[in-house]
Amino acid sequence: MLALGSSKLAIIGLGYVGLPLAVEFGKKIETIGFDISKARVEELKQGKDSTLEIDPEDLNSSKKLSFTCDIQEIKSCNVYIVTVPTPIDDYRNPDLKPLRSASKMLGQVVSKGDVVIYESTVYPGCTEEACLPIIEEVSGLTYNQDFYAGYSPERINPGDKEHRVNNIVKVTSGSTPEITDFVDELYRQVVTVGTHKASSIKVAEAAKVIENTQRDVNIALVNELALIFNRLNIDTEEVLLAAGSKWNFLPFRPGLVGGHCISVDPYYLTHKAQEIGYHPEVILSGRRINDNMGAYVADSVIKLMTQKKIHVVDSKILIMGLTFKENCPDLRNTRVVDIIEELNKYHASIDIYDPWADNEEAVHEYGISLIESPNQNDYDAVILCVGHKKFIEMGAEQIRNLGKDNSVLYDVKYALPKDKVDGRL
Repeated sequence: MLALGSSKLAIIGLGYVGLPLAVEFGKKIETIGFDISKARVEELKQGKDSTLEIDPEDLNSSKKLSFTCDIQEIKSCNVYIVTVPTPIDDYRNPDLKPLRSASKMLGQVVSKGDVVIYESTVYPGCTEEACLPIIEEVSGLTYNQDFYAGYSPERINPGDKEHRVNNIVKVTSGSTPEITDFVDELYRQVVTVGTHKASSIKVAEAAKVIENTQRDVNIALVNELALIFNRLNIDTEEVLLAAGSKWNFLPFRPGLVGGHCISVDPYYLTHKAQEIGYHPEVILSGRRINDNMGAYVADSVIKLMTQKKIHVVDSKILIMGLTFKENCPDLRNTRVVDIIEELNKYHASIDIYDPWADNEEAVHEYGISLIESPNQNDYDAVILCVGHKKFIEMGAEQIRNLGKDNSVLYDVKYALPKDKVDGRL
């Protein structure tokens, strides 16, 4: 049985999840961070993190951490933690290609007695049904006889400097009772607030996938409420604040639901549910509502412009914010693009301004170019899509001044006073 004191870790994937984990483990245990991107590895070797999750001093504080994109350099490890993305495809089905590729690669390096731990969000059963058989096939080793597995779902919140790897309770699990104890003890080396030991890998997988499904359904409810209240000419936030005076009312707000988790994870669960013959009505209904909010925002802005007799065709519209959440450069699955796509149907001229986003990434991912800064009195409509601190600090008056005298100011994020905007969710 592998002893904790003899552990040498390899973290597979150095994105928003893998890098913070590698940095924490690298303070205690010999750790190698592996990524297939040479550019990513090189920037980390230079003490830079383009995701802005880790400061240079934090990178330097992990004295036992090194980085590589050479598979041969991780063969000496005996614990492998997989933190690769688990996106959905164009048909909203789970895209397991990154996970399968990582598993195939691990099959080339895993030895007898090694432990493979997955952190990537998946549907219940995926680790043992889709991933471990690949390792068995490539390595020639037998699961739970020659090598072992664990699952400890990631709980990283990009851009959140308060909730970090070390102070978020970690769910742990293993393929045998002994491996469960080992995985739990391993994570307790870096998670100071403790862990929650699940009885099986499937339970841990299910726990992760419902965390964000629950949030998605709750946000869908308040989004639907916003659609109803706007038709009744009632301010949604006023209603929510009034209802929130009761102690057990949950403080959700309407908005765009994007990113790599909340808008993706439910499809992993519904995929598995449908596979076993159950059609999940509530979850998919919530997804449909949330997926349509970008089009609703664009339609609302068009109506406000029409009311002000602003000709929409050839108008100039400013989108403030492109990232999927505030104070974070993460563009993955941002739903701001839905607003942009809808407005493009009206042949408007659209500028996108986001001081957090990387222009090269925006062009690569969405074919969108960012402007360096907006001009004063230049726009027929301004849409505040992301609540970046910089935007909030500008205040309603300064943002309003970006528009022409008769322009529309629409607030998606409830970031500005109600009486200073023309519309909001």
